[in-house]
Amino acid sequence: EAVEEDYDVSAFLDNPTVAQMKIHKEKKIKKAKAKSCIFACVSQNVFTRIMTLKSAKIIWDYLKKEYVRDERIRSMQVLNLMREFEIQRMKETETIKQYSDKLLGIANKVRLLGMQFLDSRIVEKILVTIPERYEASIAALENTKNLSKITLTKVLYALQALEQRRLMREEGSMEGVYLAKWKNNNGAKNKKKELFQENSQNNSTKIFHHVLIAKRLIIHNRDVGGDLIQNVTSADNLDT
Repeated sequence: EAVEEDYDVSAFLDNPTVAQMKIHKEKKIKKAKAKSCIFACVSQNVFTRIMTLKSAKIIWDYLKKEYVRDERIRSMQVLNLMREFEIQRMKETETIKQYSDKLLGIANKVRLLGMQFLDSRIVEKILVTIPERYEASIAALENTKNLSKITLTKVLYALQALEQRRLMREEGSMEGVYLAKWKNNNGAKNKKKELFQENSQNNSTKIFHHVLIAKRLIIHNRDVGGDLIQNVTSADNLDT
C-alpha cells in the first residue's frame, strides 16, 4: 500500500477514538517501514541516488523506471549480473566485509530486477572463493553447524572474528619489532657515549703525560742552569 499509493496521513480530528488513533499510527508506520525496507535492500550506489526522495512510492517509481524495463532487457541485465557474480574472487588485500559487500551489491541488483537470489548462494560463494588463511574458520563451521543451513550473518561473523584476531596478533608483533629496534638504537647510543668517554679519558691522560714531561724538562734545565723563566712559562701553558 505504501509503495502503490502516495497517501497523506491526515491529522487527528477533535476527540479521536481509539480506533482512529490506531489507524493513524499504523499508516505512519507503514510509510516509514516501506522506505526503510527499500533502503536496506539496495546497494550503496543506488542508495545515494534515492536517499533524498521523500516517500516510499516516489522511490519505488524511480527504481521501476531505472531497473524494470521490458522483459528482454531485464533478462540480459540479470544474465550479466550473474556472470559478474560468478567470476568474483576474494583478493588477498580485501577484508571479508569488503568482499561480502561486493557480492551483496550484485545480489541486490538482481533482486531489484525481480529475480530471486538466496543468501545461501552468497554463503556458498564466500566459502568456496575465500583465501586459504580462512580454512580454520571454515573447518570449525563444518564441525559445529550444517553449512547448508547456516545463515550469511553467522558466516560473516565467524570469518570477521578470525580477521580481527589475526590483526591483533600482527599489531602485537609489530610492537615487538618497534620495541627491539628502540632498544637497539638506545644500545648503539650508549655504546657511542661510552666510546666518547673512553676517548676523552685517553686524551686527558695524554695531556697529563705531556705536562709531566714538560715539568721534568724544567727541573732538568734548572739543574743544568738553563733558561728557567722560559721553561716555566712553557710548563704553565701545557699544564692549563
